[in-house]
Amino acid sequence: MGTEHRTDEHRTDEHRPDVDRALKADCASCFGLCCVALPFAASADFAINKDAGKPCRNLRTDFRCGIHTGLRDSGFPGCTVYDCFGAGQHVSQTTFGGTDWRRAPDTAQQMFAVFPVVRQLHELLWYLTEALKLRPARSLHSEVRGLLERTERLTGLAPDELEKLDVAAHRRDVNALLLRTSELVRAEARRGGKDRRNRRGADLIGARLRGADLRGADLRGAYLIAADLGGADLRLADLIGADLRDTNLSGADLTGCIFLTQPQLNAAKGDSATRLPPELIRPAHWS
Repeated sequence: MGTEHRTDEHRTDEHRPDVDRALKADCASCFGLCCVALPFAASADFAINKDAGKPCRNLRTDFRCGIHTGLRDSGFPGCTVYDCFGAGQHVSQTTFGGTDWRRAPDTAQQMFAVFPVVRQLHELLWYLTEALKLRPARSLHSEVRGLLERTERLTGLAPDELEKLDVAAHRRDVNALLLRTSELVRAEARRGGKDRRNRRGADLIGARLRGADLRGADLRGAYLIAADLGGADLRLADLIGADLRDTNLSGADLTGCIFLTQPQLNAAKGDSATRLPPELIRPAHWS
């Protein structure tokens, strides 16, 4: 039931399968960039401190994780939540032509700097690809395609150009279009005349929302850490950027919600009764 693939009347097949494939992480084609380029601090998510540009102690010589199957039990649940949206293999195989930072140490610093830039661009590609699947926003699809193609071109820039790229400015352009998309999609849930309060960026940490009717709610960037959304109806809700760490989604209906990502689900808690959008999978650690 958690991975139920049922027809969604609000979605269309109008999308780019090639982009979908490129946005799925392929760790076998990556030089362990997330395990080296990114910093993390000892916390509930990571067992140790690690500086940016320093290889994690668990990274093997073949760029695989030495404790991959036991990350959570070893104190590294943060690694199981992270997703590069395919940026790792793109930087490794396309931007740097398949030459890894160990064989060419002079490229390491630049490779590690470029990786988070491309990761942001790939995340934006994922959102734009999702927007093309939303039937109520068809009037915007031409604009979405144009911005998607523009974003794709940016991912093909040379390393020097990527380092200088103003990703924040490009993200603002994408976000403005995604907001318009969200309004069109969520308007479907507002036709019943019910008040769907704007909860964008709201502090809902630990909130008791069990069984709540949140259809069409604007939850963009909301802090839902450890909130109880058990059995809640989140159809057509906008969850872009919502913090779902330890959020209880047991029995919740997330079918038709928009801009929900796999990393957000991985950070949450759910069960076999949680209903998911067809493009996402039920995390292995859920009950």
